[in-house]
Amino acid sequence: MNKEREIFIRFLEKSGLKATAQRATVLDIFLKTEKHVSADDLFSLVKKTNTEIGHATVHRTLKLIKAAGLAREVDFGEGKKRYEHLFGHKHHDHLVCLKCGKTIEVLDPKIEKLQANLASGHGFKVSHHRLEILGICKSCQ
Repeated sequence: MNKEREIFIRFLEKSGLKATAQRATVLDIFLKTEKHVSADDLFSLVKKTNTEIGHATVHRTLKLIKAAGLAREVDFGEGKKRYEHLFGHKHHDHLVCLKCGKTIEVLDPKIEKLQANLASGHGFKVSHHRLEILGICKSCQ
């Protein structure tokens, strides 16, 4: 977590922003959360630690965390954005249950190779990609 904090502080300094205690709290709680969180989810977690941090601060800090390269935004078709760790986490894809909302992170080297070959075959240079498979999980079937 120290490396992520260093990256975040450097990003804030380069952007002319202050590294406040509130931003540090939001960052720490986000980094301790190993699930896909919305701004509202993160706000609920932050409130348990510090009741003085407002929803707007959490929302803005989450955007800064993303801009610093520590998180990525994902949309599972629920009408809200979620965020997941990016720094120090391997690329993965998602299986998303349309009934209960459960999200399963998966990684299959064969699929990754197929995607790379597909892009290469079309002379396409990939900067990044994502694969989300929507359906019904085993528990909901």
